[in-house]
Amino acid sequence: MKIVAPKFVIIALAALFSSYHVVLAAYSLSFPFASDTAPVIVAIVLYAAATLVSLLPTGSQRMPVWVSVFVLAVSVSLPLIVTSVLDPEREGGNGYGTWYVAAVGTLLTIAATRYRAGFAWAGIAFLVVQSLLWAGPASLGSIGVIGSAAWVGVAHIITNTLTKAARDSQQFAMAEREATEWQAAQEAHLSERQFRLGQTGVMALPMLQTIRRAGGDLSEEERLECLHLEGAIRDEIRGRKLLDDRVREQVMLARRRGTIVTLLDEGGIDELDDAELERVHGRLAEALRGTSAEKVIVRTVPEGSEVAVTVVGLDGTGDGAAALLGVDEEEEVSLWLEIPRTEVVAGA
Repeated sequence: MKIVAPKFVIIALAALFSSYHVVLAAYSLSFPFASDTAPVIVAIVLYAAATLVSLLPTGSQRMPVWVSVFVLAVSVSLPLIVTSVLDPEREGGNGYGTWYVAAVGTLLTIAATRYRAGFAWAGIAFLVVQSLLWAGPASLGSIGVIGSAAWVGVAHIITNTLTKAARDSQQFAMAEREATEWQAAQEAHLSERQFRLGQTGVMALPMLQTIRRAGGDLSEEERLECLHLEGAIRDEIRGRKLLDDRVREQVMLARRRGTIVTLLDEGGIDELDDAELERVHGRLAEALRGTSAEKVIVRTVPEGSEVAVTVVGLDGTGDGAAALLGVDEEEEVSLWLEIPRTEVVAGA
């Protein structure tokens, strides 16, 4: 979250305050402060142009370099132009004739507010040196140089403070977002763990009751069924989204036929929607129902591929070509199925 004020309000206030100096400059022309009014009029035009350019809205809050250079050039020119027609020794002072000091301070304050503090302080440094050379140390307070420097200093401090506050706010928001994501992930892990434990309990409870009733003395068929149940529980851990009720049923039937079934979900189908996932489950259940292979390996394919799941059936007759697939050379591939991610690809 950024700490900002409406831009048009800031621009309107700055324009109103800047126009006040133009009024003072014009008012000073009606008094015999300046020996020649032409340079003062030129200074007024330059100041108005610099103010207009510095307040023009741009895509960034940071003042463009060319605008900063122009503002600094005008800030340097105004004291030279106006003081060339003023008398520093004039009895009673120059009154509103030194309007340029506040005008330069306003320009440089705008520059500091728009993240160009270097240009602003350079202009203040020139104003201080020029005032010292023109009217001496006493002029720093009498004509308002100290006040202009104070404006720039306050603007610089406030701008840095707001920038730091905005940066801290962004960091806090990021930390809060990361904490929320971490909490959501932990809750998801807990929910998944509880779901898997619940499913395991439902699957294992009947067999555990049978073991208890038999006092651990199981028949061969019951022992074999325990092994099938162990495989089903392992599927819940390693198979994850490859499983639904149809797939579970066909996997158990295949194991009872003597087929060794391995399910490996490595996260490749996590992003599939429910309709596509149901289609994948249907194809997988159909493939398991129709195979008579001795060993079946079902594996998800990483995202980025058109294929979602591969199903490989292996038999132990062997022809040597299976080594190309990274399996035992004495096993041959009797089933190879690639289930695509989308129905469109499936039709193609």
